Amino acid sequence: MCLRENLSFKVTLKPLIWISSYNLMKIERPKPIQQMSENAKLVFKGKIFDVYQWEQEMYDGSKAIFEKLKRTDTAVVFGVLEDGKILLTEQEQPGKGPYYAAAGGRIEDGEDPIEAAKREFLEETGYEAGEYVLWKAIHPVGKIDWVTYVFIAKSLKKVSDISLDGGEKIKLMPVTFDEFLEISTADNFSEKEIIPFLYKASMDPKEMIELKKIFDPK
Repeated sequence: MCLRENLSFKVTLKPLIWISSYNLMKIERPKPIQQMSENAKLVFKGKIFDVYQWEQEMYDGSKAIFEKLKRTDTAVVFGVLEDGKILLTEQEQPGKGPYYAAAGGRIEDGEDPIEAAKREFLEETGYEAGEYVLWKAIHPVGKIDWVTYVFIAKSLKKVSDISLDGGEKIKLMPVTFDEFLEISTADNFSEKEIIPFLYKASMDPKEMIELKKIFDPK
């Protein structure tokens, strides 16, 4: 979407959450940027997106129909290998050209974000991780009730081959930290929600030090 208001995002301002693979914890979902009215009605139910509408009173007393989308939350995982390289993927999907991304996907019904992160990371990379760090929990788009949970996975162990569905082509692409920053500036870098944080780090030496700590394999 190209509307300026749809480029807004919201991120939790909480400390990093460290989660061992054997000690899972409940992750709090951040509130949407724009709250949906309790009287909102579902007017369309799709495979991914649902559309809700409600009557909203304006500042001058008039009424207008407000509309908002809702979709399943997603979990993405940046794995960090023992040598410090970051495990990205080069992917293709039907109707979509090649792009760079973290491993990840939709959170299934009944799953916690960390459970989805572990499942997607294993399916798309063949790795398990001894430790997960919840880096960000973001509402990428103001008009969509949708959270992306961004995890950093460490202490990786290769346990299986990649397991893909019929609509996926995925190639693993380990890159250095500097290569990761460069790739994030590409037009076909999919994880747009983290770009403001990478840009901020590039402009502030202290922020860059903290960012490197997050992606440190130790």
